[in-house]
Amino acid sequence: MLTLAPAARRVVAEFLGAMILVAAVVGSGIMATTLTDDVGVQLLMNMLATVLVLGLLIWTLGPVSGAHFNPAVTGVALVRREIPGREAAAYVPAQVGGAIAGAILANLMFDLPAVELSTTARSGSNLLLGEVVATAGLLWIIGALTRTGNGRLGPALVPAWIGAAYFFTSSTSFANPAVTIGRAFTDTFAGIAPASVLPFVAAQLVGAAIGALQTELFHPRPGRTPEPLDLPGPVHDRT
Repeated sequence: MLTLAPAARRVVAEFLGAMILVAAVVGSGIMATTLTDDVGVQLLMNMLATVLVLGLLIWTLGPVSGAHFNPAVTGVALVRREIPGREAAAYVPAQVGGAIAGAILANLMFDLPAVELSTTARSGSNLLLGEVVATAGLLWIIGALTRTGNGRLGPALVPAWIGAAYFFTSSTSFANPAVTIGRAFTDTFAGIAPASVLPFVAAQLVGAAIGALQTELFHPRPGRTPEPLDLPGPVHDRT
């Protein structure tokens, strides 16, 4: 019987989750380009596969590791002391390694070279702003779910944000440093040129910090509820 220590099980879950997520992102992008030349339809297919897999992964692996699959999520959890430093230090390499493995897996499934660095440059302040917005919203939603005790809604609401942000942000919502790195290893629809990775990751970390601040502002920890504003006008019964 195969067994793993709890800490090892959590790290393996993070690796597997990141791997399957990137395999879905890259694989669905490849499939979409073989089925249609319409870029809008390609993006829709890519989004649907991504959000469906993400929801299933959160539901399946959330009880095991928390279903971070994202160094930005792990970093915020570490700052909030929701995860030990040693575990966070193990999660991040597992997430990045899993993401790279997912891109390789997708390449091989579609009979492409296992590793083929992307030539798709994704640059420009507008795209970086899109990554800030996408990541800030993601971290805010995760924080709100955690602070309000509604984590059970994560498999639905987290993918809902990512799916929406696919279409309302200019960057199509990578919102994940590990996924960004992994997508550099495929020269396909979902790829990102290595030179574009670092600016994207920097924008994502800025967005993560903003999302964490939004959580503290709107969903403070118990016992830290801000005083109501003393606004002019009639006093309303808040009971």
